[in-house]
Amino acid sequence: MLDPFPQPPEWLRSLTEPYALRFNSPTLPDHIHEVLLAFAFYQFIHSCLSPWLSPILFPHHYPQFNRRTKVNWDIHVVSLVQSTLINAAALWVMFVDQERQSMSAGERVFGYTGACGMIQALAVGYFVYDLIVSIVYVRIFGIGLLFHAVSALWVFSLGFRPFVNFYAPVFILYELSSPFLNIHWFLDKVNMTGSRTQWYNGMLLLFVFFACRLVWGTWRSISVYWDMWYALQQTWSASSSSSPLLEPVNINAQVFHPVRDGSMCMDETCARANAEITRYAEHTAAGVPTWLVVTYVASNMILNSLNYFWFAKMVETVLKRFRQPPAAAVSEEEKQKMKEAGRPLAEKVPPSKEDFAQDVILEAAAKLEKEESALLQGDLLPEQISSAVDAKLGEELRRRRAELVAKVPLPGA
Repeated sequence: MLDPFPQPPEWLRSLTEPYALRFNSPTLPDHIHEVLLAFAFYQFIHSCLSPWLSPILFPHHYPQFNRRTKVNWDIHVVSLVQSTLINAAALWVMFVDQERQSMSAGERVFGYTGACGMIQALAVGYFVYDLIVSIVYVRIFGIGLLFHAVSALWVFSLGFRPFVNFYAPVFILYELSSPFLNIHWFLDKVNMTGSRTQWYNGMLLLFVFFACRLVWGTWRSISVYWDMWYALQQTWSASSSSSPLLEPVNINAQVFHPVRDGSMCMDETCARANAEITRYAEHTAAGVPTWLVVTYVASNMILNSLNYFWFAKMVETVLKRFRQPPAAAVSEEEKQKMKEAGRPLAEKVPPSKEDFAQDVILEAAAKLEKEESALLQGDLLPEQISSAVDAKLGEELRRRRAELVAKVPLPGA
């Protein structure tokens, strides 16, 4: 599938091409305008749109925030917009890019389509914004956000070689849980901690996180490992059979399908889209460097390990709640004694099944938000950006339950 965006102006392409070739990123000149536009769009949201619109939409909250919280609010607004747009674009490309769907194992590593290049460019534009923000506010958010920004930008930039261009929309879908994570954070900041809205959002967050990061992510990681191993075998085989006196290694015949010349197409668009898969074959003819595969696999495994670690923390939170002994039921005699002593009835009232389920979901979702934010955005600093599973959430839930119980009249009252 061809890139749905217009081509960049020739002056921008010419300006970018020498640097792109020097850093072995030949597809970058075709997408440099998308990188720049994405960066400018997200910077505009952070610097202009969010500071202007947030006080209008949340007049009782945003103006009362301190500088750190306001900056973090604006960053979360950008993250919410970016994750929503990029996920929608990635799903669209995966469903409509027929040339991508027809790729073989070798083509999934070395092939290229303009639509996948667009997804990659939009992601890189966001990570450029993320890198700049993490540098500017490094004293506020710490080194974790900066390290994450550098790593993400570097890994996605490898696709401009091109390298595993096929998987650009695949791994973007890791971000499907990000909108719900951001909403959870926003609800905390507008004093909706423990609300029914946050509960529903928490259920969606836990389900989507498990589905997209653990199930989908693990399956697709195994797929990319297999494809890269296949590409490495081809590279090693060609290298071992070559001679210094012969021409350099060229594995294109083993990688690309002969029909990519467009001979099987019925129209010009199809022919161009198929030919585009081999457009950068001269840059990938020597195969894939071993260091590149090792680096990519290591980065992917670290990310997957973090996802499993965070999910394990959520499971631990849930199991902890189930291990707690249930509160004993209060007899009528005890109720009367508690009333005479002025003790709140809520002290020994066991939560209903609905309340218990709500607490478990909220605490698990908050645990995930706390763990991920602590790593990426320095939330281990004194002012916690996430309420997480701390005293604030627990006290808020207990207070609301106590208020509800207090409204129920005692027998004989």
